[in-house]
Amino acid sequence: MTEALGPGSHTRVRRLPEKARYDRESVFGVLDAAPFAHLAAVVSGLAMALPTLAVREDDTLFIHGSRSNAVMRAAAEAGRAFVTATLYEGVRLARSGFESSIAYRSVSVVGPAAFVEDPQRCRELLDRFVDAVVPGRSREVRPARDDEVRRTAILGVRIQEAAVKVSAGPTDDDEDDRGLAIWAGLVPVLTCYGEPERFDDGGDPTLEVPSSVRRLLGRT
Repeated sequence: MTEALGPGSHTRVRRLPEKARYDRESVFGVLDAAPFAHLAAVVSGLAMALPTLAVREDDTLFIHGSRSNAVMRAAAEAGRAFVTATLYEGVRLARSGFESSIAYRSVSVVGPAAFVEDPQRCRELLDRFVDAVVPGRSREVRPARDDEVRRTAILGVRIQEAAVKVSAGPTDDDEDDRGLAIWAGLVPVLTCYGEPERFDDGGDPTLEVPSSVRRLLGRT
């Protein structure tokens, strides 16, 4: 599908609208690349947000949490949810503090929300969450027990309306500032994985680092 997901009444970018993207490729790109998301809901009259894992299948975003979590329950009871995710990509240094900013891509999603109730579907999605963090890891760990599935909440949010805001490229320095002897430019942010550290908790110390982790580190 190629139709746009906005601008909508809840996600229209009003400040610096030239930075907005509403196409599915941009929206899905940020959702798929972000390491986690924030689910927002109103709990006892107070707006609250829950940082958590999220995975996308087509136009549905699945949120991972606990059955006892108030934000998850409030979103499900409302039948509609608001989700955000952000990719921090660098520091844009201008010749003034006012024009300096962060380089980022952020996405806001609004849509109908409901808990996934089918146990088998929940098991499938739990594996998806594991593999979203470390691809292939779900095949290396024991399967989820029935009690673990029951204690886990998975909220499905249909991506009905969404917007991406992109901050990138040169800063908007005043013409007079560009002549100042002040360095300006982009400092990229790079995320990388470090050397694996085995837990010293009584497990088998002879086990090698698994293939999923080696692939994550680019050692295959």
